[in-house]
Amino acid sequence: MPIIRVENLVKKFGNITAVDDVSFDVEEGAIFGFLGPNGAGKTTTISILCALLSPTSGRAFINGHDCIRESAAVRKSIGIVFQDTTLDKDLTAEENLLFHAYLYNVEKSERQKRVDDALKFVDLFNRKNDLVKKFSGGMKRRLEVARGLIHRPKVLFLDEPTLGLDPQSRTNLWEFISELPKRHDVTIFMTTHYMEEAEVCDNIAIIDNGKIIAEGSPDKLKKIIGGDVIYLKTKDDIKAKDEIKQALGLDASIKGGELFISTIRGDACIPEIIRILGESVLSVRLQRPTLNDVFLKLTGKAIREEEASGMGAIKEDVRTYMRRH
Repeated sequence: MPIIRVENLVKKFGNITAVDDVSFDVEEGAIFGFLGPNGAGKTTTISILCALLSPTSGRAFINGHDCIRESAAVRKSIGIVFQDTTLDKDLTAEENLLFHAYLYNVEKSERQKRVDDALKFVDLFNRKNDLVKKFSGGMKRRLEVARGLIHRPKVLFLDEPTLGLDPQSRTNLWEFISELPKRHDVTIFMTTHYMEEAEVCDNIAIIDNGKIIAEGSPDKLKKIIGGDVIYLKTKDDIKAKDEIKQALGLDASIKGGELFISTIRGDACIPEIIRILGESVLSVRLQRPTLNDVFLKLTGKAIREEEASGMGAIKEDVRTYMRRH
């Protein structure tokens, strides 16, 4: 059985269907990307997987445990790194991890070893006695990844793990994350707004309006585009769209304030487009298909237009659960 299995999942809030017959599997040891615009159903689906919300119908399993009937076992099987930091800044790095180990009932005789191993893995062992408030943003994120591993979860949820970090810190953090499956026997379930980061995923599911609209490896998803991508700005995009269709038989879409055209030979098409449209062309650019192009084609929005979303909405639910238990 896959480490995560979702079968015909439905969640309704009154007359609103937030998750609409969603099914997907995640294989053990994979890095899985879950992408979609705000309101697409990501947070609701993840909340069900984290045993914080009951579905209207359908089933979900984590590590072989039913997310509804075996919620305690599911929570023990997962770790979560939230978009916003939840570290105690007035504690040291070591104290933060020891407290987490205590909350998850890690055996007292095991706690220190696990903490030391986690700190070494994220290259923070030499800073274990420093207060977290002295850490940089990248160091805090690495410490949160370490904390999420202390109780040895089978699945680690990462919500926008590199949001707000500088390029070097993002690169360093992804070096750690990409090592997690083989070094710590953990499956990664992540959301991100950086499409180049989603390239590291083994598989990706794109959700929109509560439905999975595409799923597969990054290379498989890029084949949806079918060739090169031309982005075009004109004085009148609606008129230009009709003229391109009539003269070249190409379907153009107006998305994100630009005309979006996919074609096999973009370099050959651009001179023809400019010849047809003349001085109405304001700018034109050509690029090979990216995951952001796939997202744009399928949802009508560029992923970076979306505000950060994901598991932030369930953070307080987790805090409440931890206080009660």
